[in-house]
Amino acid sequence: MSEQSGLPGPYEMRASDADRERFAKALHDAMSEGRLSVTELEERLDQLYTAKTFGELEPLVRDLPGQQVVPAPLPRPQPLAAPRHNRIGGRGSSSSAIAIMSGSERKGPWTVPPTFTAVAIMGGVDIDLTHAKFEAQETVIQAFALMGGIEITVPPDITVHVTGSGFMGAFEGRVYTEGPPGSPVVRVTGFAMMGGVEVRPTRKPKIGSADDRREIED
Repeated sequence: MSEQSGLPGPYEMRASDADRERFAKALHDAMSEGRLSVTELEERLDQLYTAKTFGELEPLVRDLPGQQVVPAPLPRPQPLAAPRHNRIGGRGSSSSAIAIMSGSERKGPWTVPPTFTAVAIMGGVDIDLTHAKFEAQETVIQAFALMGGIEITVPPDITVHVTGSGFMGAFEGRVYTEGPPGSPVVRVTGFAMMGGVEVRPTRKPKIGSADDRREIED
């Protein structure tokens, strides 16, 4: 026994089937090289298959050259999978929001598919992810604005990457926000021409407002 840990030492560990098979191979190889006779091989194999600890196996090959056999390593415990984020799951309930000289919005409890497209042509699109769930771990929102505007509201518990560009327009919100481990990842990309795409954080509700009361009820 190890005095420090109280655990058995390497030679006191119970021999495994893998240990016995490796020792048996070493003995058979020694016989084929003329180092052991058939009788000696049979005697050692009898001892090998009745041995209980690694310390009882090691002497069987101690007098054979090149046989520094050690116990088979124990399998490493596999890390536990990260718990599924409560925002991930379900089937996408809407894959696009299109506004042509009009308005369109996606808000409240809804499920975002892996790819969502927002188009605003002389109109406005409002996408609110505050109470949304996501079909997949990673979601891409493709936003295209032509003489129109797209506003995307994101809560603090998701990771957001903004990579869109603008020409005679603006693609605002070029910040990388990091949610907690395992949180959904949303990548906002696209193009704005003579229009604008804005990605902004969820506004905190005013105390006493309807939104504030809803958060308390939830």
